[in-house]
Amino acid sequence: MPFPPSVARMLTKALGKSECLDRTDRLHFADAGHGYDRFGLHPDFVAFGDAVVGPIYDSYFRVKSYGIENIPADGPAILAANHSGTLPADGAMIWIDVLRNTNPPRVSRPLADFFVSALPFVTTLFSRCGVVSGSRGNARALLEAGEMLMIFPEGVPGIGKPYSKRYQLQRWTKGHCEMAIRYSAPVIPIAVVGAEEQMPQIATIPFPDPIPYIPIVASPIPLPVRYHIHYGKPIPLGEEFSPSDADDPEIVAAAALRVKAAVAQLIEQGLEMREGIFT
Repeated sequence: MPFPPSVARMLTKALGKSECLDRTDRLHFADAGHGYDRFGLHPDFVAFGDAVVGPIYDSYFRVKSYGIENIPADGPAILAANHSGTLPADGAMIWIDVLRNTNPPRVSRPLADFFVSALPFVTTLFSRCGVVSGSRGNARALLEAGEMLMIFPEGVPGIGKPYSKRYQLQRWTKGHCEMAIRYSAPVIPIAVVGAEEQMPQIATIPFPDPIPYIPIVASPIPLPVRYHIHYGKPIPLGEEFSPSDADDPEIVAAAALRVKAAVAQLIEQGLEMREGIFT
């Protein structure tokens, strides 16, 4: 990163967003001894990220959230959401929504696909704000430290789905349930309604690694859709099973189907509730 936390703090103040600093000053922050946590997060960069992306949250996507009380106040947890929109703005909107609406504030730790770590410049900024490369070892360390993960079980196929398949959940991975059982963490299902229409995808062009593909879209920038984020009741997999059950593929598969069904139900409810794509 080309500038230190003190500069991030100064820039946040210059943007007139001192409330972002007030919020992140109350974060639980495990300094690894060199000013950052073991994965590179620093509260001043969290505040800077909130200050920079916040106007998009407030005025462009005009995010409304429901059921935020379902987010645990502390301890390990896994947020499992649908994924869409060509660009992963849904992750940023969930990140800000959780940060702003939990008390004390919590930073959700998005597990990013491995190609993200190959992106220049932004990968360091992402890590300063809490993003972590999605390895099993990283997930284990975070959950054991009582952190909250943000996971999109659809992965890249979710954001790459064509417009004709909007709000249809794609391949649903099971790793989040294996981790929830193994490390005694509840899973909070999340439905994001609105992102599916933000940047309709017509086709994709294959691209060499590490970039998965080049999207062909109907709009050059995301449309100003309204985001609705719905948080469901926690699914207490950590209480219902013992850690050894994480080694049973049938138990893990059944748990993943349960989470997928909960997300699908929240999507259906969210679509029924909203009055229009932009309202």
